[in-house]
Amino acid sequence: MRHLIDILDLTTEEIDGLILTAQDIMKYPEKYAEKCRGKQLATLFYEPSTRTRLSFESAMLSLGGSTLGFSEAASSSASKGESVADTVRVVSCYADIIAMRHLKEGAPLVASLYSTIPVINAGDGGHNHPTQTLTDLLTIKQEKGTLSGLTIGCCGDLKFGRTVHSLVGAMSRYDNVKFILISPDELKIPESVRSEVLDKKGISYVETNSLEAAMPELDILYMTRVQRERFFNEADYLRLKDSYILTPDKLKTAKKDMAILHPLPRVNEISTAVDSDPRACYFRQVRYGKFIRMALIMKLLEVK
Repeated sequence: MRHLIDILDLTTEEIDGLILTAQDIMKYPEKYAEKCRGKQLATLFYEPSTRTRLSFESAMLSLGGSTLGFSEAASSSASKGESVADTVRVVSCYADIIAMRHLKEGAPLVASLYSTIPVINAGDGGHNHPTQTLTDLLTIKQEKGTLSGLTIGCCGDLKFGRTVHSLVGAMSRYDNVKFILISPDELKIPESVRSEVLDKKGISYVETNSLEAAMPELDILYMTRVQRERFFNEADYLRLKDSYILTPDKLKTAKKDMAILHPLPRVNEISTAVDSDPRACYFRQVRYGKFIRMALIMKLLEVK
């Protein structure tokens, strides 16, 4: 039995295999319509979610399985003080696989230590979001045709942005990848990511405050929102929330085939005027998320 807590739990060969499976599902969905018949996915979401929770549920239903679970901690026994360990012990009696989101970093890891069924980390605090990263990798492969030789600009909240942390970790294992890390000084990428991933692996990267200066170099622009829920100080949030707003005017110097990604939800960091630009991939990215999660569910359930 395997869990997925961190994107680095998967080898690059396994990631490439999941991408191939997801691409096959997109081409031939009818082949997969009964693959998980009789299987149940439990979605344990202690923190609000739209895309991730519904994507997991849609993925399991499209495989012929069923779903159960809760969408907020208040509607579970966590509101009565039940521990994560006890919750997953109970849910393991009802389901075949768990997708879990929690506001506390490390909670899905704790769950995996007590669960008798596979656990998928669907986001833990500001730490990791491996299935969003799988979605990002599939999107990049679909849009650019490769995961190697790319210059990737990560823009916005790099300190608390768990999707950025996971993406940097995953893409650092592919050849000739360069990162341009664009953020206010207060929201720079954590030292742990810088030292344990970028520096340790000798990955080329630049840190800057200027999106406009970085734009002409980018093959991928990965926008993120400044996350109000991660701030302890409302004044700091208000001061930083509009640090970067992507508009059609700012795209004038971008490559014609640059791909714009965003894990969503957006607030105002991407103008709606950008949505009609063919380089805007973020809604296609949502769609890809369902297919890569279908591939992952099959892998962890050992469904051929």
